Amino acid sequence: MTMQPTQASLGTENQSPFQVESRREILSILRGFKDKAQFISMMINGGNDIFITSIVAIDDANNSVIIDSVPSQEAIQRLVEASSVFFDGLLDRISIQFSSSRLQRTSFEGRPAFSMPVPSNLIRLQRRENYRINTPVSTPIRCQIPFEVEDKQEIRKFSLLDISCGGVALLDDNRIIDITTGAFYDNCQMDLPTVGLLEAKLEIRNWQDLTLLNGRTTRRVGCAFANLSSRTLATVQRYIMKLERERNAKITGGNR
Repeated sequence: MTMQPTQASLGTENQSPFQVESRREILSILRGFKDKAQFISMMINGGNDIFITSIVAIDDANNSVIIDSVPSQEAIQRLVEASSVFFDGLLDRISIQFSSSRLQRTSFEGRPAFSMPVPSNLIRLQRRENYRINTPVSTPIRCQIPFEVEDKQEIRKFSLLDISCGGVALLDDNRIIDITTGAFYDNCQMDLPTVGLLEAKLEIRNWQDLTLLNGRTTRRVGCAFANLSSRTLATVQRYIMKLERERNAKITGGNR
């Protein structure tokens, strides 16, 4: 559940002991993003322009990282002209941040892409106490939130992006959710497969407008669980453990 970024928080200076400078370790982390197909936020213009991308290849011999492109030609031009591009992603519970002074147009497997030098350093930083995990894209989970509309209660559904014992991140395509920090939504429901129905009160913590790889824009809304009972917390923990087992099984199976 990422807060609106500020450029100062994304630099790599003065971050020791979180700074990684070993080339071998940097390449290992970048390959982790590629192998696990983890999305990364790509930011320019002080964090006001944010694009979702992914690492598609590491060219060690040419000291370059190949990154998936964005659909808008205007956005591509702005990215290659930017003096600095910042990247922020999550890999195995850890926040990874790095930057590049330049992006170049290239192609990968017949598709437009960007190329950048392998960063000389990056930041590896645990952001929160609670481990969050992405929910499956193939079988999306919906969060049902009741809204008061013209003296009537209507149920709206939002895709669940990730979940932790502390809260969830939702995708609000139509910008319906009140993004005022501290706003509450009561009686929210999420049906977690094989685990059961989760009912919770959600508190709005942060938000971020995103542009996806297909050009669609959406809003990511970070929510905290409010007054979660021990029984409900146990349900969340079981679901996270289930997702973790499934993810590990895929990784293990893919390496055989």
